[in-house]
Amino acid sequence: MASEMFGRSGPLHLTVVDWKNIHHRRSIAASLVQGVYTLECDRQENRQGPYALAPPWWDFFHFQLFRVLFDEADHSIFGAIYEFRFPSSYPNHFGQHQNPPRYVIAFRGTIPKSSTRSQDLMLDLKVIRNRLEESSRFLRAMQAVQDTVAFAGAANTWLAGHSLGSAIALLAGRNMVKMGCHLESYLFNPPFISAPVERIKHEKLKHGVRFLSSAITAGLAVAVNGRGQSSQTGYPFAALSTWIPYLFVNPSDPICSEYVSYFEHREKMVTFGAGAIGRLATQNSVASLLSGALGKEMEPSHLLPSAYMTVNRCPCSDIKQAHGIQQWWKLETTSTLAARLHQFT
Repeated sequence: MASEMFGRSGPLHLTVVDWKNIHHRRSIAASLVQGVYTLECDRQENRQGPYALAPPWWDFFHFQLFRVLFDEADHSIFGAIYEFRFPSSYPNHFGQHQNPPRYVIAFRGTIPKSSTRSQDLMLDLKVIRNRLEESSRFLRAMQAVQDTVAFAGAANTWLAGHSLGSAIALLAGRNMVKMGCHLESYLFNPPFISAPVERIKHEKLKHGVRFLSSAITAGLAVAVNGRGQSSQTGYPFAALSTWIPYLFVNPSDPICSEYVSYFEHREKMVTFGAGAIGRLATQNSVASLLSGALGKEMEPSHLLPSAYMTVNRCPCSDIKQAHGIQQWWKLETTSTLAARLHQFT
């Protein structure tokens, strides 16, 4: 039964994995995140043994379930740590780029079902308020990441997440950078909390709104920091720029679409001779600056100086499809993807 479910929707085309191929790595990371979603659904439906639907999502790629992460508030499964099992014919050499990771830590997003809806939506609200780091779920996730890196090493550990889980992975990855560890990370449809400027169809109007927004944010940053408040910019942002996670977004998904303009607008500001304003605005948000002025530090949840961003421009029938994790492992998606490196300098 489990194999049949995986066979209908999983990436069966990856019978031979090339770990140098970003499309293969993307598909596997997305599949492992789907494994977490399915683990929680198995728990809710009490599917066990041969009736469990989750195992094929990691077994197919020679991973085994190493540890399950539970939310202490609702006891749901929100994450999993997978360990790669080398086939007997596979050369066992860790630490080289072309080899698979020893461990992948994956986090699911929101599941709108009765047993998870309340806690997941509360955490979604914390993302909006830039308070996710205060949650018990994130603290438990962060501890799992630190523990895994401590015994496996940063070079042998991946992070992956979708939606709310992507926000957790992003925050964990940023924190690890501040500790001197750069983890290879796959962030699918991460939430970007901002006014939906990307939805404006008139290009000149859209760029005008963004330019005005950048000018206001940069001006407020100068005003707040000039008054002696704790700076939201400088060293932390510069240090984060060396971490380049893989970012996967869909312009039709309002939850993550602003990342497209977040990076593209910064480059346009440089072209227009306003690079300093663009860089300063990129490092801050109005909400974080106002909080700083009130003595409450709040780092923007979307703060991401650099990324290797992949945009899926495939037409979507609805928001559910545009935000879905399924798009990131499908073979037919590859032809509609556009990838580009965006690095803060």
